[in-house]
Amino acid sequence: MPSEAKYAELSPDGKSLTVHLPLTLRKRGGRKIIISPAGAQQWTPARPRIDSTLIRALARAFRWKHMLEIGEFATVIELAAAERLDRSFVSHVLQLTLLAPDLVEAILDGRQPVGVQLQALVRGLPVEWDRQRELMASSC
Repeated sequence: MPSEAKYAELSPDGKSLTVHLPLTLRKRGGRKIIISPAGAQQWTPARPRIDSTLIRALARAFRWKHMLEIGEFATVIELAAAERLDRSFVSHVLQLTLLAPDLVEAILDGRQPVGVQLQALVRGLPVEWDRQRELMASSC
C-alpha cells in the first residue's frame, strides 16, 4: 500500500470505520495463512507449523539411507522394489538427507519458511548448504 494511502476511513455518517490491512492470504495444505508484508511487525508470535508430510519424508529418507549404508539393500532399485515404490521417488526423497543440519532441525521444529514444501525440496535441491539456505529463505 502506498505511504500516502489511508489505513482507516470513517464513513461520512460516522457510524462505520473501514480498515485497510496490507496482507496476503495463501493456502498451504488446505489451510489459509496470513502473510504480513516484508518488514512489518508480527502481531502474534509465530507458532510452529508442523508439516507432517515433510517430516515423514525426512524420516523415510534417513531410514532408507541407513538401510543402504548397512548393506540391507545394495542399490536404490532394490530398496524401491522392497518398499513397492517408484525408484525415482525413492531417489528424490533420499536427497533430503543432503539438507543442511540446521534446515532439518528447523523443519522438525516447525520453523521452516512458509513456502517450503516437499515437492520443491525433492526437485533440484542444491548440494551446497549455503545455496539450500538461500532457496529456503526465498520460498517465503
